[in-house]
Amino acid sequence: MSETIIGNSSATQDLLALMAAIAPTEASVLITGESGAGKELVAQGIHDKSNRSTQPFIAVNCGAIPAELLESELFGHKKGSFTGAISDHIGRVQSADTGTLFLDEIGDMPMAMQVKLLRVLQEKVVVPVGSNKPIKVDIRVVAATHRNLEEEIKEGRFRADLYYRINVVPLCVAPLQERREEVPALVEHFAKSFAAQKNSVVTLDSKFLRVMQAYDWPGNVRELSNMMHRLSVLHPGQRLSIRDVSPTMLPVGMTELASDIVGDSAVSEQSSLQDIMFQDDTVKTQTPDVDRAGPVATSAATEVSEEDREFEAIIMRAQGFDDFRQQGQSLKGILSDVEQDIIQRALTETDGNVSRCAKLLRMQRTTLIERIKKYDLKVVAA
Repeated sequence: MSETIIGNSSATQDLLALMAAIAPTEASVLITGESGAGKELVAQGIHDKSNRSTQPFIAVNCGAIPAELLESELFGHKKGSFTGAISDHIGRVQSADTGTLFLDEIGDMPMAMQVKLLRVLQEKVVVPVGSNKPIKVDIRVVAATHRNLEEEIKEGRFRADLYYRINVVPLCVAPLQERREEVPALVEHFAKSFAAQKNSVVTLDSKFLRVMQAYDWPGNVRELSNMMHRLSVLHPGQRLSIRDVSPTMLPVGMTELASDIVGDSAVSEQSSLQDIMFQDDTVKTQTPDVDRAGPVATSAATEVSEEDREFEAIIMRAQGFDDFRQQGQSLKGILSDVEQDIIQRALTETDGNVSRCAKLLRMQRTTLIERIKKYDLKVVAA
């Protein structure tokens, strides 16, 4: 059986209802969606609810197998049909007989193979490489792709006849950023999945969860799963705030969200200092933590050491600003000025192209747009 699909959003509930309706049929299904969104999980779910559930579910990643080997992998080959064919080989299509064949990333399949696959789907027979004897197969095909196949057809990279053959029932898996309300449930699910023991389940506090929901998750559910696996390994059984996790262990852009959305100054300062590459272990910026150290820590944090002042002055001189101590400006304020200056320079460097600028700065595009609005920066194309 497949892993349960987690999600209470309207998009996921609609998807589950459609899966339940089409699973008992023999209709071919085309699943679209971004990489990591869970397309294979949907395909497995359709198979598990179908009349073929007790038969094989064979998955083939069409983009991961070299073009010269794909035909042999799909259709099989006879002994001696080519160099290295030391024995007969049953292909994935024949292995899926009476069951379901899942063709993942079918949009990456070479045109020559598309023609041969279309013949298999139309005639329900497969001919191994090096043979001229057709073998009957009874398969249901579920395909998936992150590409826009209609655009691929226009560009001459995908056959229209194959597209209409596999696209009897289209399903779309929404990206995680369009169903953010599911993040807490997914966090809990993966935390339990990756816990070594029942008492080693990692949990996140409410502020951490808010940051997780605000993050764009470009890698979708796969990225979230990987992150929870990482936290489960590094912090088993702990209840974490975002300041408990090193910025190097968080996705790019999440530490910035912690500052913007939650107002977590500890994460903000740590991330900002790393961004401008001042990573000397002898330099420490202390941040008050009322929850952990109480009033004593708060009082001590208000005192700025001479070392901190010198460090701040170095930042100012490196960026060509006047000495901030003469202006009465704080470290947080000066880091904001530095960030503003760097973003403006990057915008100029990329001729005002926000997407290129975000990649140059290794920022989320949405975060960059927020910064541009915050600082009222000029975005002028050359």
